[in-house]
Amino acid sequence: MTDLFVDVNGIKICYEIHGGGAPMILLHGFAMYKEFWFPQIGELSKYFKLLSIDIRSCGKSTHPSEHYSILDIVEDIKGLMDYLDIDKAHMMGHSMGGMVAQNFALKYPKRLNKLILLATIPKFPDVSGLDVYKESQIASYKAKLEDPVNAFFEKMKPRFTRQFFKIMVNDPKHIFHGLFSTEELLELEKKGTSNIQDLIYLSDIMGEHDTTNRLNEIQNETLIITGNKDKHTPKFSHELIHEKMPNSILKIVSGAHFFPWENAPEISQIVADFLKLE
Repeated sequence: MTDLFVDVNGIKICYEIHGGGAPMILLHGFAMYKEFWFPQIGELSKYFKLLSIDIRSCGKSTHPSEHYSILDIVEDIKGLMDYLDIDKAHMMGHSMGGMVAQNFALKYPKRLNKLILLATIPKFPDVSGLDVYKESQIASYKAKLEDPVNAFFEKMKPRFTRQFFKIMVNDPKHIFHGLFSTEELLELEKKGTSNIQDLIYLSDIMGEHDTTNRLNEIQNETLIITGNKDKHTPKFSHELIHEKMPNSILKIVSGAHFFPWENAPEISQIVADFLKLE
């Protein structure tokens, strides 16, 4: 994998390109990194030109020293598309990346082909909940500095089902789906470069996000996928999105918040089938 960089909107965006065909932009979640999508890259790159992006304040992209809005991230994506001369692309977003994708769809519907939303929400429940989330993320960051291995398992425990997590703990060398081991995920987590300032800014843009009353404006064909054990972004949030979006399909799969890892082959197949539908 080769890191590529482009300067847009006064910041540097890091991205990777995989495969060929119709372009598809991949947006990771809160304080994650473009490599989040590696379980889907192999399969989906057979059919599509995948652009996996480090969102600002994440990975190897610029970590701004001033606040920004979720629409600034939308402009980053548009700027990258302009730079690569991509007129229109599919877009897939997980969690916070799904929030960004919703806002992109509202602002630039003609630059978007099909939309895939995974484990996301139309609005953060309430301000107090956002404060709790922000504090928990900062605590997790501090714990990572003290003991990265224990912090990794504490972070991942609520993001996977009990059965999957048990295998992760008891057999770190176990290869899931022939794709990755827990040891490799632990190494991948080292790519999480978001610091306390980044965590605050990213939390604030999630608090700003609210597409509840505008979802009906998104006319693009949309696939919504939720995990039946996801406590971070529960099933009812996806049912609400599906209810309000006129051209959407809702799929409920087994798994918790990180179901794109837990059930990687199934998710890749569902997404590929949806995008290949004429």
